[in-house]
Formats: sequence, structure tokens, C-alpha cells
Amino acid sequence: MRRIINFVALALGVGVLYAGLTTFEVWRVGGSDGPVAADAIVVMGAAQYDGRPSPLLQARLDHALLLWEKGVAPVIVVTGGNQPGDRFTEASSSAAYLESAGVPPAVIVQEDSSRSTWEAINAVRQMAWTDPLLRGAATYIFVTDPFHSLRTRLIAEENGFEATTSATQTSPMGAGTAFSKHVKEGLGVAAGRIIGFETLWKITG
Repeated sequence: MRRIINFVALALGVGVLYAGLTTFEVWRVGGSDGPVAADAIVVMGAAQYDGRPSPLLQARLDHALLLWEKGVAPVIVVTGGNQPGDRFTEASSSAAYLESAGVPPAVIVQEDSSRSTWEAINAVRQMAWTDPLLRGAATYIFVTDPFHSLRTRLIAEENGFEATTSATQTSPMGAGTAFSKHVKEGLGVAAGRIIGFETLWKITG
């Protein structure tokens, strides 16, 4: 019985250490930035309110706009579907916002069916074979919030992308909310690395 207790205690200790180190990595990656050049920028979706990006989504779009204006990539991909009853998708709201900021519609690609990070990145992977603006693109920068950067990059790599992330530094999240998000993402990344992020998405949605 003592051996069993010691084994369980050791397993729990290793699990806690693994989750803690992963959470630290989530924080570290969120503070890093992408390369100076890529073929496309992908903006991860967030909530929209009747065609108007939420503050969280707007912060991501503003960061993507800054990268595009610097010439980091010629194409911006916006992602995200809608909830039942919504008149607009996250992607269409994002596209309209970027267009109002001066981005030509001709360089914006919309992925407008996804409802999760996995679905969005998987859909962009499929579009990379069919969309004229993405055909031949080899390198991608994924724009999201700091807490979401590591999971986004790992899901992109699981989908075969040569990917980096560039996190917005103007997220409206308060310190307490951001901390809880980092911890939650740390647990999610820790699980995803063990069972695969597609499997994790199928379990959690």
C-alpha cells in the first residue's frame, strides 16, 4: 500500500511540474514575436457584436494591421464563423474592420465557418490549396493574444504549417483574467501534447 501511495504521489508531482512548466512556456511564447517576413498573416477569431469586433478581436486586428503596414506579409487571413442567430461572422466583421482601416479587400481572405482554434487552422490549411492568394504560401504568422499563442502555434504545426506567432500587446484583458487564461491554456497545451490537439478538440469542442 505504501508503494502505491508513493507512486501516486510521484505521478501527481510529475503532473503538477509538467503543467507548471507548460504554463510558464505559454507565458514565455506569448511575449515573443514572429519573423520580419512571411507569406500570410492569420488573425485568430474572437467575438463580434452585430458586425462590430469585440475589444479582444479588435486588439488582434490592430496588431495584424500593424504587421501588414510594416510589410511583414502581403495577405491577411481572418477567421471565425458565427453563433446561431448572428447576422455576421467573426471573419466578415474582421474584414470590414480592416477595410475601414485601409486594407484593400483584394488582399483579405475570409475563413468564415470555424468555431474553435482547431477548426479555424484546419480550414485555413485546406484553403491554402484552393485560394489564389494562399496558393504557394509557405510561411504564416498567426496573430492572437499572448495566452493563446503557444496553443495556436502547436495546432498550426500539427496541421503542417511552418508557423510562428505574433501576439497583440493591447489586449483588453485585466491581469487577473489574463493569469487564469494562461493557467487554463497551460493545462490545455499539456494535454494536447500528450493526446494530440485534434483529439483534444474532439473531446472538449
